[in-house]
Amino acid sequence: MAVLGTWLAFVGRRRVGRFTARTPEGALRSVMAVVVALGASELVLNRVHLRPVEWLSADDEPRRQLDPRLGWTWVPERTGHKRIGGRIIDYSIDPAGYRVSRIDKPVDPERPTILFTGESVMFGEGLTYEESIPAQVGAMMGVQTANLAVHGYGNDQAYLRLQTELPHFRRPVAVVSLFMTALFGRNLDQDRPHLGPGLVWLPAEQRSRLSSLAKLLVPYRADTTVERGVTVTREVLRATSELARAHGATPLLVVLQFGHEAQPEQKLRRRILDNASIPYVLVEIDSSWRLPWDRHPNARAARAIAIAIESELRGRLTIAGPIK
Repeated sequence: MAVLGTWLAFVGRRRVGRFTARTPEGALRSVMAVVVALGASELVLNRVHLRPVEWLSADDEPRRQLDPRLGWTWVPERTGHKRIGGRIIDYSIDPAGYRVSRIDKPVDPERPTILFTGESVMFGEGLTYEESIPAQVGAMMGVQTANLAVHGYGNDQAYLRLQTELPHFRRPVAVVSLFMTALFGRNLDQDRPHLGPGLVWLPAEQRSRLSSLAKLLVPYRADTTVERGVTVTREVLRATSELARAHGATPLLVVLQFGHEAQPEQKLRRRILDNASIPYVLVEIDSSWRLPWDRHPNARAARAIAIAIESELRGRLTIAGPIK
């Protein structure tokens, strides 16, 4: 963008000026052509079904389906396969929509369970079920886990899903949720069902298709949009903890940071969490511990995150009492 701006300022502007001076009629025709092209593009795009930014491909695994309240959820009772980093990864989703090792081994809501909310990092994108964070924590603690995470979710969607699923569990032990400053932009998306200030549910906003495309290419956010996002994110994270406690579960908010935390990220984290006195555990991971050609955590990173979660949960659950 800097190179393009420099070219326009020092080269393109002069050429356009000379062209306009020589042939004003041609310049007018060019402007009219651009206006007509934009109008035609809008009409064509209105005939195309555009998905939210975080769900652009219908064929991506694991498969998603439309949900009027959440935007999308997993297609249940299905195993999808995806090649990532030279491996074929199986994604098995049980009848309730949770990731499991095999479809014939669904999550049992009657057993003591640690619930995990979030998006593709918590789900275990590019990792086998056994390598995923929830599965590793469950193996370490000897407690069943339920992986509620769904690719592309913002914190508000993760909370809404927890709100729906948590009452189904008879003995929830803990609720582990995830926040990443790098994914804060998802909390600002309004092209899907979302929560507004006061945790008011709002339907997806219908905007100009060209505007949506421009926003995808250049994700600029106004200050008022960011402020609203900070407010709603605080409310969502507080409500997540309160919901867990209301059902007798121990809440744990994990803040994941890959590599050095830049000043803007640190400022955002403090604005949302520290300034609002929201308790959390910061887990810092080596920035190189990622999947090949991908930014998701690799198995080594997932292991480190799981160990940090297990250590924190054991301390909190010891204070709360034995698992029943």
